[in-house]
Amino acid sequence: MSDSTGGLSRQIRSAGELQSVVRTMKALAASSIGQYEQSVRALGDYYRTVELGLGACFRESKSAPRGVKRHRSADPGAIGAVVFGSDQGLVGPFNDVIADFAVQTLAALPGKAEIWAVGERVNARLAEAGLTVMGLFSVPDSVQAITPLVGQIQIESETRRAKGEYAQLYLFHNRPKSGSVYQPVAQRLLPLDTGWQLGLAQVSWPTKLLPEVMCRDPVTLRALIREYLFISLFRACAESLASENASRLAAMQRADKNIDDLLETLHRTFHRLRQAGIDEELFDVISGFEALSTGDGPPGAGPTKF
Repeated sequence: MSDSTGGLSRQIRSAGELQSVVRTMKALAASSIGQYEQSVRALGDYYRTVELGLGACFRESKSAPRGVKRHRSADPGAIGAVVFGSDQGLVGPFNDVIADFAVQTLAALPGKAEIWAVGERVNARLAEAGLTVMGLFSVPDSVQAITPLVGQIQIESETRRAKGEYAQLYLFHNRPKSGSVYQPVAQRLLPLDTGWQLGLAQVSWPTKLLPEVMCRDPVTLRALIREYLFISLFRACAESLASENASRLAAMQRADKNIDDLLETLHRTFHRLRQAGIDEELFDVISGFEALSTGDGPPGAGPTKF
């Protein structure tokens, strides 16, 4: 009995320690979701403002976007892509979902794709799928760390685009929905072509007072385009981080429930074995008492008197 109950005691203690770690990670994920979701909401209003500004510029200019560097030597069939994933595990199918979505989407596009992966986990899955991974970036651990990452991505992608290595740039990331649900999405970030211009020019102004662009030179347009590219990357990263923590929270909740079920089973088994051992010891005492009372003891021993 001692070996069995001792082993169960060690298992119960280990499961309890693991559950404390899981609940700590659950609390961290829940607190992180809030800051990333708040960042996404704040970006939504600013993103809308930049789109309205670009639309006003394009409606007045009636020409192709100025202030955008053109790279005529770029292969029109080459595609660059940034895929946002995670560095850490315990996030459920988070990396598998976005990696599979990126592979299927890029396979449907003409031309060879070159990938920048954000996160070691998604990088491994993209490499296993046979995609060419040109670079790997670490996943930010806070909202403040997103800006340096966006700057690195912009420098790296613009350097390669200037060399004519690709003409199109896509973003792939998971976007949070209600609760712990998220969905993979894709956005074509470059080129900023006529179709992109016309789409923004058709965005209706929210009031009856139409805007007027004060600077007729490309300075205003360049500034808005820089903000548009920056916000697009920042929002993609923030949404991916919110989805990652939502997925981790859901995974930790499942793990917490599984540990609760395991602890309940272990405790029930432990108490059953302990009770069985106690019953066995009581039966031994009763059997010995009855043997002594009926004179069935060792030879030469008389009946015991009490």
